[in-house]
Amino acid sequence: MSVENLSMAKAINLGLRQSLLADSKVLLMGEDIGPLGGVFRVTEGLHAEFGDKRVLDTPLAESGIVGTAIGLAMRGYRPVCEIQFDGFIFPAFDQITTQLAKLTSRHHGSLTMPVVIRVPFGGHIGAVEHHQESPEAYFAHTPGLRVVSPSNPHDAYWMIQESIASNDPVLFFEPKSRYWPKGDVDTAESGSPLHATRVVREGTEVTLVGYGPMVAMLLQAADIAASEGTSVEVIDLRSISPIDYEPIIASVQKTGRLVVAHEAPGFVSVGSEIAATVTERAFYSLEAPVLRVAGFDTPFPPAKLETAYLPDADRILEAVDRAMAY
Repeated sequence: MSVENLSMAKAINLGLRQSLLADSKVLLMGEDIGPLGGVFRVTEGLHAEFGDKRVLDTPLAESGIVGTAIGLAMRGYRPVCEIQFDGFIFPAFDQITTQLAKLTSRHHGSLTMPVVIRVPFGGHIGAVEHHQESPEAYFAHTPGLRVVSPSNPHDAYWMIQESIASNDPVLFFEPKSRYWPKGDVDTAESGSPLHATRVVREGTEVTLVGYGPMVAMLLQAADIAASEGTSVEVIDLRSISPIDYEPIIASVQKTGRLVVAHEAPGFVSVGSEIAATVTERAFYSLEAPVLRVAGFDTPFPPAKLETAYLPDADRILEAVDRAMAY
């Protein structure tokens, strides 16, 4: 059977394994990803199967990990780097934004950079400072980088393989709060290209858009809204850069209302960009302002306060009610 019931962590593990089997130039790099299998055990068993030449434990040096990956890519390899936690990506920020993102353009397309950087991100795990960040907007803002985030195990299985096959650098944001819930994974057919936005619930009155960890919350809010008589359409962005806008525009033209939600702070965010673009391209279809539901514009708080900081179904439904009031 091609359909298996898997957690996202296991789905990514199997996707990495398929890529390692398919191409001898693929290798994995990161802190504790070898015999330990990573903090979240996403790479569990891969070191035993492929050895320490293909699954490499690295020093605790994110800039060094990405810098080494750039050199390997120049020599024809396809490195996959794991950043152990989202907040630790910033020591590698210079390598990613000033080198990795620009090298193909600098060489007029003659040099490709097939580097994937896996980033467990987001909240809802009760972790300490630097372990629950949402830094995706920094990289979506940077030309030369592709930025994606799966919301379910099926997409995770296929999107990691498609990212590794890309000749461009890909930031692969994995919602750590979704590592353990299981879902069906069709290992025979992906269903959607890497950068395709997808409607995951049909509705007629309000469009909800999110990505990664927020999609499950949007679906929960849509269920509650339906029980109260409001028909909500839910769209999974999947790709943060580039964004496939056509399904979003088509949905807004149908519903007339849009709410965008994510865990990251709202100021100069992915939600801001979607709100601006939809307003430009579908202004005369809108019956209410585009509304954003986001983390607050503060540093991520201590774990005991994360539920007050992160958007939940109540905050999403409050935005739905405001949109419906116009």
